[in-house]
Amino acid sequence: MKSNEVLVTGRMMPLVMEQLESRFTLHKLHEAADRDALLAEVGPRIRAVATGGHVKTDAALMAKLPKLELVANFGVGYDSVDAAWAGQHGVVVTNTPDVLTEEVADTCLGLLLMTVRELSASERYLRAGLWEKQGAYPLTHNTLAGKTVGILALGRIGKAIAKRCQAFGLKIVYHGRSQQKDVAYPYYPTLVGMAEACDILISVAPGGDSTFHIIDAEVLRALGPKGVLINIGRGSVVDEGALISALQNKVIASAGLDVFEKEPHVPAELIALDHVVLLPHVGSASHHTRGLMGQLVVDNITSFLSGKGPLTPVAETPWPPKG
Repeated sequence: MKSNEVLVTGRMMPLVMEQLESRFTLHKLHEAADRDALLAEVGPRIRAVATGGHVKTDAALMAKLPKLELVANFGVGYDSVDAAWAGQHGVVVTNTPDVLTEEVADTCLGLLLMTVRELSASERYLRAGLWEKQGAYPLTHNTLAGKTVGILALGRIGKAIAKRCQAFGLKIVYHGRSQQKDVAYPYYPTLVGMAEACDILISVAPGGDSTFHIIDAEVLRALGPKGVLINIGRGSVVDEGALISALQNKVIASAGLDVFEKEPHVPAELIALDHVVLLPHVGSASHHTRGLMGQLVVDNITSFLSGKGPLTPVAETPWPPKG
């Protein structure tokens, strides 16, 4: 099996690197002094790529790997991989679904509570000594009581979030590309329509061209002055400029964000807003869950290169191939 050559595009957790190095001939693109020289040398022999984070695995890179058969992505979102090009050229792309669903859903509910009840701001108030100096923290204007949550993208994670929201007594509605026959929650065919109908908009939508800036000024206006936006999916789904303007001008009440357009950069305008909760993309960031994700990357590559096929191919590259 060591004869199989694998390319790693960026830093990955030790669990992944150690297993890949023990099983395959591993090449580390991120450590190369001259990336082009490394690709020219080993590119013709690479059968699989391990990638993740925000490292682009685009057509330009894959085209330099003529024997490439598999791209294993660390993360359920794979917008940094050109899966459409891969599918057109017989390359399978895998991701890491399911193993992070519960962790991300838990984080989403924590972020929701922090945002609606101003828990981050009230903690800062205490730490600054203001409780003792000025008295109790001001009563919050918002509450979860009697609210309707609209979920954008009711996939695995969206359903796990909906289940948790129901336990809080919240009403659930959703919007996606199409209505799901086995889902009882009310469906809205347009995002603006759902935003008008809900108090809290939770985005779990993946990145990519089809979802770029779909939460725009019109959607935020529809959400309204008491509305709350929670984004646990991808930063590119939200027009950050429109969101900043909406928050500054009280078009919506507040926002809780775990993801941003140009991570790790977070606009200073967002940081300056005290009624916004900002997290550094920690939705699945526990040793437990990241370990399961890393193992699935390794298992996908091992299974595929041993002739057993991929474990979790994405929609653009089904297995076995159609046709």
